[in-house]
Amino acid sequence: MPESRPTILLVTADPEAHGGHSQPAPWVYGNRSHGDGMRGDGMYAEGTGGDLQGRGASSGRGRRLAAAIALILGVAGFAVSLTGVAVQLLPRHFTVEQQRQIQAWEVMRRWQLLPAGQIFPASVSYQLSAKTLQDQDPLQLNAFRVSIAPPESDCAKAMTSAAAGAVLRKNGCQAVLRATYVDATRSFVMTVGVAVMPDSAAAASVHTKLATLRLAAARQANGASLLPAGVLMLRYGGVGGRTYDYNRQISASFTAGPYVVMYAAGYSDGRPRVPVSRDEYSEGEMTNMAGGVAHKVAHTLAATPPAPHCPGAPGC
Repeated sequence: MPESRPTILLVTADPEAHGGHSQPAPWVYGNRSHGDGMRGDGMYAEGTGGDLQGRGASSGRGRRLAAAIALILGVAGFAVSLTGVAVQLLPRHFTVEQQRQIQAWEVMRRWQLLPAGQIFPASVSYQLSAKTLQDQDPLQLNAFRVSIAPPESDCAKAMTSAAAGAVLRKNGCQAVLRATYVDATRSFVMTVGVAVMPDSAAAASVHTKLATLRLAAARQANGASLLPAGVLMLRYGGVGGRTYDYNRQISASFTAGPYVVMYAAGYSDGRPRVPVSRDEYSEGEMTNMAGGVAHKVAHTLAATPPAPHCPGAPGC
């Protein structure tokens, strides 16, 4: 008898076990090569290989999609972070309305921040017109400061009438600043007063009501000889000061931002009030001196500051 060779059996399900329908036994594979050279199929049982490949391909596509989404989200997050850093480091830009509010706030604080000698300078230039001089050229003159009063928080005490004081109080007056000036010849003397109001609207309201008081005074029987309500004259002391005892000859006011600027002027020799229109030159120089000083003070307090900008530090 020839030598027999080993027989390799492929184990499968019993075709009779389930109604004659054979089912492949999963994960059963044939033997590999034996020492005598016999080789098995080396294949997975029927129907197994194809399913594994499909699941592997789907899993690979899912991982690639997830990686792509993660990359996109990472890049977006990095961009948002860079934007936040840039916003913190770059200079801040104020809106037009914010600039106006900051500028108004700066103007409102000047009366407290500036030294009295800067609000009321030691000398102020003013000009006499050629018409007043009856000449071809105007004349440049100077007024000199002789007194500065401490700020008056009870604003009514710095006014010539109770009605004018009530107008200031009703509109929220915070203080009245005053100073006195004389001309170079010491013939004329004037007081400039600044009523500090909460804002420009309050200042405008005060100015309008003071004008109403002036109109009411002018309509009185002796109105022609009455001077309208306004700032109370500021006397000044010292040996030289005793020679000046003046009565108001002219009086006026105007607004500059949150400030009501008032002035009153007269002769320095204490003569009673007379219509200055009788002396055209005196009226011209007195008016120009008082107006020149008052507008200089108004410009110092209410000039528009430069547009605010951020210095560029993080968070400004």
